[in-house]
Amino acid sequence: MPIVNRIAALSDEMAAWRHDFHENPELLYEVHRTAGIVADRLREFGCDEVVPGIGRTGVVGVIRGRKSGSGKTIGLRADMDALPIMETSGVPYASKVPGKMHACGHDGHTAMLLGAAKYLAETRNFDGTAVVIFQPAEEGGGGGKAMVEDGLMTRWNIQEVYGMHNMPGLAEGHFATTPGPMLASSDNIQITVHGKGGHAGAGPHKAVDSVLIGSQIVNALQSIVARNVDPLKSAVISITQFHSGTAFNIIPEVAELSGTVRTLDPEVRDLVERRIGEVADSVARAYGGSAETKYTRMYPVTMNHPREAGVAAEVARDIVGAERVDEKFIPMMGAEDFSFMLEARPGAMILVDMGDGNECHHPAYIFNDNILGHGASYWVRLIETTMPAG
Repeated sequence: MPIVNRIAALSDEMAAWRHDFHENPELLYEVHRTAGIVADRLREFGCDEVVPGIGRTGVVGVIRGRKSGSGKTIGLRADMDALPIMETSGVPYASKVPGKMHACGHDGHTAMLLGAAKYLAETRNFDGTAVVIFQPAEEGGGGGKAMVEDGLMTRWNIQEVYGMHNMPGLAEGHFATTPGPMLASSDNIQITVHGKGGHAGAGPHKAVDSVLIGSQIVNALQSIVARNVDPLKSAVISITQFHSGTAFNIIPEVAELSGTVRTLDPEVRDLVERRIGEVADSVARAYGGSAETKYTRMYPVTMNHPREAGVAAEVARDIVGAERVDEKFIPMMGAEDFSFMLEARPGAMILVDMGDGNECHHPAYIFNDNILGHGASYWVRLIETTMPAG
């Protein structure tokens, strides 16, 4: 039976899995229920190995093809965690957990990879080994890094690794990828401004206003992108939190700023990190205060390897046709910790498009179940195409 038809027969089952995950969202590494269900399903499917606890709460399933002469091993990755958001979607299977929601489609990613694993374990029509990777803590916890550091790639000798993410706003059932940078690095900045407290009305001239200094720093940081970064390259500096003061008539001694930095180029990342510290320090000193900058690198650039990006596009064309595959997707400034896996092994991220709807991380986001078959079929075709049984 052709892949798409066989996967279509699993559509209701995949949707049921997803709805269950959606009703019971879990955050970061606390995905114990989800990981337990995934491990149980993989055992039921007859995977050759099922190993929980990789990267704390990740799950790995190993499926060996009916031939093994190629000696090739390919990893397929899905993420499992939800977000700390109060759901407003109104779907009948909405979150049962207040303040937690699958608002980024990881429930769908998990269901699609489970569907592919069931098919692959049944048919084993490939020469090599497929490793299905279910990762915790993508949403800010670095679960991809934790799994790599826990020996994911070396323990199973994974030679290539592939990831997939849903994409609202583009035509349903289309795919998109690109060689090189696809998603941005994501870093955190924290700036602590020290001034001198005083009376806001009677003696502002005797104080060093940390709020004024912080405000000037926010404005000055934008000059880094405007005047230090090559205009043909990309960077975003956003200050999203500004905390200071205890009363309307007191000039506070300390102000705390924090935000995010996104770049698509490692050299630009280095430049921006250096300049943020320099700008904050010089502005603060100009107003008689001081500033301490803490720059924390979180997720690197999601950098698709050219050969593997080509493989991903070719497989997608086999599924939906060339006219529905964008091979030169314009990079986005969102971030993904699949980037850690791409630093460890060659591979590529691909997007599967969902049609119209709210963007990821929106409280009324709804995953489109119609794409479950497209995603699972992509995973199956990727394994059978790159490791043909002959």
